[in-house]
Amino acid sequence: MLIHYKCPNCGDDMAFDSESGKLTCGSCGRTDSIEDFSEEFITTRFSDEEAKEYVCNNCGAAVITDADTSATTCSFCGAGVVLADRVSGNLAPDKVIPFQISKEEARNAFKKWCKNGRLTPKGFMSADRIKGITGIYVPFWLYDLHSIADVKAKATKVRTYTRGDYIYTETKYYDVRRKIDLTFNKVPVDASEKMNDDLMDKLEPYDYGSLKDFKTPYLAGYLAEKYNYDNKDLFPRVKSKVSEYIDKHIGSTISGYSSVQYKEKHVDTRERKASYVLLPVWMVYYDYDKQEHTFAMNGVNGKVVGKPPLSMGKVAAWFGSIAGATFMMAKIITFIIGGEIW
Repeated sequence: MLIHYKCPNCGDDMAFDSESGKLTCGSCGRTDSIEDFSEEFITTRFSDEEAKEYVCNNCGAAVITDADTSATTCSFCGAGVVLADRVSGNLAPDKVIPFQISKEEARNAFKKWCKNGRLTPKGFMSADRIKGITGIYVPFWLYDLHSIADVKAKATKVRTYTRGDYIYTETKYYDVRRKIDLTFNKVPVDASEKMNDDLMDKLEPYDYGSLKDFKTPYLAGYLAEKYNYDNKDLFPRVKSKVSEYIDKHIGSTISGYSSVQYKEKHVDTRERKASYVLLPVWMVYYDYDKQEHTFAMNGVNGKVVGKPPLSMGKVAAWFGSIAGATFMMAKIITFIIGGEIW
């Protein structure tokens, strides 16, 4: 089933506008609240099964998608459509964070980010080779977790002191026991097979205060993916994600010792709740030096992540400046205390 939002005034296509947070008509400028939009102007067409081909109600053209797409645009007329059968039932998201950065704002933010690259080539810094920018709602699971850590360790405190002509070293040994109760709220893990996990992790944090109950009009005019992995599939990954924070917290409670050797460490992490949400991501495709570089941008705060190309000349100059500064510092210290360095 395709969902298509038509303007009540002129009958043209409507899409979600990140600036106003409303459905907006690009032709007559009409805006409508998503909550109040009349179903009278929502055009739908049903499909007997989850096929890869749908029919655009705007122009009658075939809309071809892969099995994971839940919102797209018609290649012929440009209408933004939502594949309703892919965001309903078990595939219906609980929440969504709408885009808060427009495509033009995303383009400008990316250009600014490129110009700040101190070690990138000049041609890249000009940011004039943007091949495409695509707004995608990426499927995530947000986990609320409860962890209990039970730790046993051997610790030492070492003290060195002088008495008369002798230097003494005193070592005291301690049995350390910690039982720690931790709660994690809204830990995100992307559930799309297509998206790069490292890129998606680095887009954090999102403003979860902006979460809204899911409604299909938020997807109009953007691409969207349905999840490939459910919360059970991704539970090992979210456990691994919080384990680093658990280890750091345990370490922070065992301080003031000269050494700590863990004898036992048992961590039991359980899922309290998992919510299926869609988070906004601008994907930026940049053509440089006959290669396409892919970057991701947080659709709320404009944070850009990705691996830009490096200028070997700038890298060499940077290391040279560090080496030169170190050498000069050594010369100054040597001069102060007397002597020479070669």
